Amino acid sequence: MQYTTLGKTGLKISEIGLGTWAFNSSVYGPVVAEDAERTIQKAREAGINFFDTAPLYGDKDQDGIAEEVLGKALQGWRDEVIVSTKFGRKPTEGNKANFYGAYAVQSVEESLRRLRTDYIDLLFFHSPFAAEEIHDDVWAALDGLQAAGKVRFIGHSISKFADTQEMARTWAFQRKIDAIQVVYSLLNREAQVLIRDLSAEGIGVVARESLANGFLSGAIGRDTVFQSGTLNARYEREEIVARVEQVERLSFLVRAEVQSMAQAALRWVLDEPGVSLVLTGAKNEMEVADCAGACNAPGYGEEELLRADELHQRDFAAA
Repeated sequence: MQYTTLGKTGLKISEIGLGTWAFNSSVYGPVVAEDAERTIQKAREAGINFFDTAPLYGDKDQDGIAEEVLGKALQGWRDEVIVSTKFGRKPTEGNKANFYGAYAVQSVEESLRRLRTDYIDLLFFHSPFAAEEIHDDVWAALDGLQAAGKVRFIGHSISKFADTQEMARTWAFQRKIDAIQVVYSLLNREAQVLIRDLSAEGIGVVARESLANGFLSGAIGRDTVFQSGTLNARYEREEIVARVEQVERLSFLVRAEVQSMAQAALRWVLDEPGVSLVLTGAKNEMEVADCAGACNAPGYGEEELLRADELHQRDFAAA
């Protein structure tokens, strides 16, 4: 595993991190808690020290299922890892936006309990959709959480990119945030300019959905049928085929040193200089071991990167 520093935070992080969205038991199909814990342990054995989660990674009856799984798995080595979580949205409240002071404090306290820890390394705003959703009192609340040692750094997890990238820019230049989390993959490059601009200002960049919700894993074909209720079940067959065909065009990126499409997709993201680390949403031990290998593969050369650029026909929508 290779390590770097997250922007100006001083946090030493692995270039590959583990995202835990899949551990809410529905987004990509059921994941048994014991299997999730083994996946987290395998990630640690592979050198991964950055773990991302959220209260939203639950279901309509329970917030923070993934936080609870991660918290249990972290017992005994919490101080050896970096944990990021989020606030502002919960599944039990219908995913509505709550970006105000008292809610931030309550959310952090609940996350600390589920994570079985007394501090959060990095707390992200969870996908505000517009500046109007942000209440002014949230900043004083976040300052208080930092002063109390419950939160170390603040970030913005960006969704609805076209509508909210300027919010991220403003917060970054005002030094209100230390990091961003943004969709970035071979199938969606819309954040490239933002990544380059904010990383130049010392903002840490966490890339997510870099396997395009599984389409860049190499495991999805034209005829794949997704389980009802999972994230990808919303796609019509035409959309599935278009995504798979684009992945097939990019298959030249798999080579001797890059042994799978998943590794190729993550290696390409890591070749973007502004990216601090890339999250994998691996569901099992085999997947996380494969993805961890991406950081040890040599970066792509100029000719390969140019060819990948030439083959990029459009940005496919993020989750």
